[in-house]
Amino acid sequence: MAPNPTPSHTLVRPNAGRIRRSAVAAVAGLTAVTLLSACSYGSKADDKKPAAAGDAASSASGAKLSADTVKIGYFANLTHGTALVGLQEGLYQKELGATQIKTQVFNAGPAEIEALNAGSIDIGWIGPSPAINGYTKSDGKSLKIISGSASGGVKLVVNPDRISTLDDLKGKKIATPQLGNTQDVALLNYLAGKGYKVDASSGAGDVSVVRTDNKVTPDAYKQGSIDGAWVPEPTASKLVTLGAKVLLNEKDVWPDRKFVITNLIVSQKFLTEHPDVVEAVLRGSVTTNAFIKANPDKAKADANEAIRKEAGNALEPAVLDPAWADIDFLDDPLAGTLQAEADHAVTAGLLKKPNLNGIYDLTLLNKVLKEKGQSPVADAGLGAK
Repeated sequence: MAPNPTPSHTLVRPNAGRIRRSAVAAVAGLTAVTLLSACSYGSKADDKKPAAAGDAASSASGAKLSADTVKIGYFANLTHGTALVGLQEGLYQKELGATQIKTQVFNAGPAEIEALNAGSIDIGWIGPSPAINGYTKSDGKSLKIISGSASGGVKLVVNPDRISTLDDLKGKKIATPQLGNTQDVALLNYLAGKGYKVDASSGAGDVSVVRTDNKVTPDAYKQGSIDGAWVPEPTASKLVTLGAKVLLNEKDVWPDRKFVITNLIVSQKFLTEHPDVVEAVLRGSVTTNAFIKANPDKAKADANEAIRKEAGNALEPAVLDPAWADIDFLDDPLAGTLQAEADHAVTAGLLKKPNLNGIYDLTLLNKVLKEKGQSPVADAGLGAK
């Protein structure tokens, strides 16, 4: 089996049944990439608002760049910690000077891609699956991945009374967030590598793959309707507080224990018209990831406060602490793992082989890294058409 399961990012929407029906229809068509992704545990619906306190709400002093405003999208989720912490600390506004930030919070990757295509946002943090989907559906014209953001934060957690080892999965019901999302593909790929037969569309087979909204998964576990789940943080840690145990950390099936869960994307139009603004945001991103590494407790508190503001409730320490510890924040987009994820989805029969050539433009990121004395990052040959 190749570098093994796919990267991760989860889709959370209010109507899980509608999501499953639409996803099945998309798979049946297989006319384009059908991966869907998003994230957030307890996040609220799409919401336009001024930037968080310390950001664009109060116009920063300094020279204005080529755009009066930059519109930024993200999820109220720990795997988007680079956005949450950087906005909370005012690190992006510091780089942008008098150019103001307007933020929009999303629940779903497809919704963020639609907003990017419509010009409602210019730049956004997003999972690998919707980035692939948005790029291929637009014939490579809509977006570019310009930086990494986060790796890891995905686990297979199970009911220890029903599953003791990885050899006990046959006949069991394992939840994933959504048909075709990155955790779903990761589980299907893992099961195939173990010799289990599962129909990708229905989830039926030697192991039953049950597509369940992350908000519903803890209740499904408590009720005994699932035996485990392949899910991102903080859902995995929430299940552990309910008595589940971690059977597998997805990091363990990837080379160097790294795989992409969040990237930073930009509309190609905005990148062409305002490269100076994009560079400023990238400076803020690199600075934020360094801040997270140097100040993990403060950064964790910042992220949880941002989640509280956006979602209405903060994460409890028993969930927050292990979840945050399992996510690695980094500038490298881990481009090779994005290609591997797409390959796994093709193997699973969930999408036709996509052409990802040109999906990356790491020019400005590598410029920023060089100025900071850091090594450049690679695009795995996917930086030019």
